Order: sequence, then structure tokens, then C-alpha cells
Amino acid sequence: QVLSDVFNAPVFTIDTANSACLGSAYRAIHGLVAERDVSLADVVKLAPEPRLAVTPTPGAEELYRPLLKRYAELEQKVIYNPASSC
Repeated sequence: QVLSDVFNAPVFTIDTANSACLGSAYRAIHGLVAERDVSLADVVKLAPEPRLAVTPTPGAEELYRPLLKRYAELEQKVIYNPASSC
């Protein structure tokens, strides 16, 4: 639910073990075949059917939007000046 609220997007899952690893594997395959103009949709067409797990909580975006902006600012500070960010 937190991911859905923070990113203001529905979250889908698939009924398979290690689904995050499976997603990474699909992305890797897509990278390998990218030169042949194969879409990610074509790569994952045999994947298990995703199931809607949660949707964003109404109003949560108003809470998380400024926090995401602040997080992005801090992330940039760390990336571009890591010694002074500690």
C-alpha cells in the first residue's frame, strides 16, 4: 500500500515465487534483444497474468508529493557531492 500511495499508482502482483527476480530477468532479456526492436510487451507476453493488489489511498498524493520532492533533492546532493552529505 505504501508504494501505491507514495507513487500514486496501482500496484500489481503475479502469483509466482521471486516475482521481483522474474521482473529483473525479463528486463535483462529485453536489453539483450533491444537491438532487434523487440518490445518489452513482446518479452513478457508469456508471463503470468498480473493481479491488482492495491490502489492509491485518496489524498495520499498530497502528503507524499512534497516528501518525494525533498527526497529527490537529497538524492541529488548525495550523488553530486557525497563527501559533504554525511
